Amino acid sequence: MNLEEKQKSFPITKEQVWESFKLVKAKGGAAGVDGITVNGIAVNPRKHLYPVWNRLASGSYIPPAVRRVEIPKRDGGIRLLGIPTVADRVAQMVIAKELEEIVDRRFSPSSFGYRPNKSAHEAIEQARENCWRYPWVIDVDIKGFFDNIDHRLLIRAVRKFTDKKHIILYVKRWLKAPIQLKDGTQIQNLEKGTPQGGVISPLLANIFLHFVFDKWMEENFSNNPFERYADDIIIHAKNEPEARHLLKSLRARFERCKLELHPEKTKLVYCNRKGRRKRKEARERQFDFLGYTFRSRSVKTKDGALIFGFSPSISRKSTQRIVEEGRRLRLHRWTHLDIVGLSNMLRSKILGWLHYYGKFHKSAMKVAFRNLNRRLVKWTFNKYKRFKRSKALRPARLWLRQVAKDFPYLFPMWQHGFTP
Repeated sequence: MNLEEKQKSFPITKEQVWESFKLVKAKGGAAGVDGITVNGIAVNPRKHLYPVWNRLASGSYIPPAVRRVEIPKRDGGIRLLGIPTVADRVAQMVIAKELEEIVDRRFSPSSFGYRPNKSAHEAIEQARENCWRYPWVIDVDIKGFFDNIDHRLLIRAVRKFTDKKHIILYVKRWLKAPIQLKDGTQIQNLEKGTPQGGVISPLLANIFLHFVFDKWMEENFSNNPFERYADDIIIHAKNEPEARHLLKSLRARFERCKLELHPEKTKLVYCNRKGRRKRKEARERQFDFLGYTFRSRSVKTKDGALIFGFSPSISRKSTQRIVEEGRRLRLHRWTHLDIVGLSNMLRSKILGWLHYYGKFHKSAMKVAFRNLNRRLVKWTFNKYKRFKRSKALRPARLWLRQVAKDFPYLFPMWQHGFTP
């Protein structure tokens, strides 16, 4: 096949497709409806990626169906994820990177989600600082956000950033890509929603909420700071009447944009701390944001003194998620490994938890790591016969405690004082 094609309709290069594939490969992920994995494409990239480039550049690319996956929620509901094919994720990455270069510099500095050089920790830190400055918080929850984004309004928002025909063309096609259900039947998506799981979906969500929320807040409530990470939103207010007025205006704004605030999960929270009077009428005194719970607690000042403050720590849901992961792994049954091998298998997970949830009020992770240490004690009991003779876990715990004292670097949480 001759790679020196004639002039294409759209300025998309083979280099863009290849760089996008490398990004998709680094992220990994499951196969789509065609069953082709990332490794399957990596074995023969020319066979799979050349058609992607050829069709993208000529305007003839039609997205295949998105495989729907149902993920159970903790509250009993179901989160619907859409898994595009790997080749389609590459195509989405090409357009997403080009669109991101246009839009990102115009986004609000208080928008943190899925943006280069922005992180969840920055959003949490800003929320922490604002909770000390402002007594009231509006914890905003958008009901079924990704499932209810209006296509017409979204395209209008994209057009305000760019008039590039190929970007608008392919965004429209991805929004209307068919969805393949578990039984193999396909349904057409015509009016609303963008599948969670698509490469371009987070960027489109940011574009939509930039106009629906960020810009609207800056124009109408510029004195009320906020933090937004995708559709997770926290707004700060000086007093309760101001917070209630803002919430009422926000509900009306979202209704005009064909979205709805969750009637139960959206709430007003009073941030009680030293120097603020207690308000018995305030029912809500804590909120969750990005895996952390913000509430009143004792905090250390720079000079080491303890004061009554309002700050974040790992949430109960996040703690339970770590506990359930330990239960799912059944690591106490990994008796074919020695303790060094067990450490190597768990190190990356533990470091990930410490890096994310240990950023603020690390000591609150003691419950999660206490459970993990219990499983390590059970592993010790099952691994060594001499402990089974006693028919009690205490000798195994004492042995593991001594190992933690002699080799604290064996498991990352031991270095931070979370020992058996």
